[in-house]
Amino acid sequence: MQTDSITPLHPTALLEAVAQQSYPNACLYVVATPIGNSADISLRALHVLALADAVACEDTRNTAQLMTRYGLHKTLLAAHQHNEHEVAEKIITRLQAGERIALVSDAGTPAVSDPGAIIVDAVRAAGLRVIPLPGASAALSALSVSGLINDQFYFLGFLPSKAGQRDAVLENLSSMPASMIFYEAPHRIIESTAALCKAFGAQRQVVFARELTKLFEEIHRCTLGEAADWLAQDTHREKGEYVVLVEGAKADADQNDQEARRVLNILLEELSVKQAAALAAQITGQKKNALYQLALEMKAT
Repeated sequence: MQTDSITPLHPTALLEAVAQQSYPNACLYVVATPIGNSADISLRALHVLALADAVACEDTRNTAQLMTRYGLHKTLLAAHQHNEHEVAEKIITRLQAGERIALVSDAGTPAVSDPGAIIVDAVRAAGLRVIPLPGASAALSALSVSGLINDQFYFLGFLPSKAGQRDAVLENLSSMPASMIFYEAPHRIIESTAALCKAFGAQRQVVFARELTKLFEEIHRCTLGEAADWLAQDTHREKGEYVVLVEGAKADADQNDQEARRVLNILLEELSVKQAAALAAQITGQKKNALYQLALEMKAT
């Protein structure tokens, strides 16, 4: 019987292997950091954070705690959504002087629904090199365990906070065939879930990934019609950051459903459920009884 002849590397040897790689000066290193569990940091990330002349970060307090956890102490540059243009110029000046600068966000991969994109764009426009250090990503972590079988996904980040703007975005996504990935804050999860159900229908699959990699991590899949009950079962579900994944639209059947919803949404503003269903049947060619049941569901949400 053959056995694997590969000898595992000792942690010290792994660190030596990382150190032997090239880490040029005058480069911006975009470093992914853990989204919860502090063990989810790469050896390359630790090496670059130790090597960097300064670390540009979303919140200096959070990053100071992160660095201390790994026994690292560096100059921290505040780089948040309100000062990205200003700090980009400072970073460029330091890079042109030959320094290595690491860019991190509070958690996960910078510039993905987090500050950083403006800085990266400015650094590249200045003719300087940007090097990615891949690692934790809440969106991809949630997608990998969702079980939503689809070769395509569409990342949207946070929906607009205003109901009208949010509903308009969701309406435009109603026929999207790709799996959709949203971020959501805990205080808006109930309201946003109701909006998703209204836009996509009660039968569409949804996955809630809450507090990923943390002590109270919870991953749940159900239909959008069942989602409100699941959220209501435990008050703790209104705490913690969410990644919400929604199944993409299926071909014909889902398109028919979305068209029926679009027509009923208009008709229900002026007509009774019975009248709206009857008229919608004439417009769409779908069965009146099925449209009547759908109209009742829409009225109830």
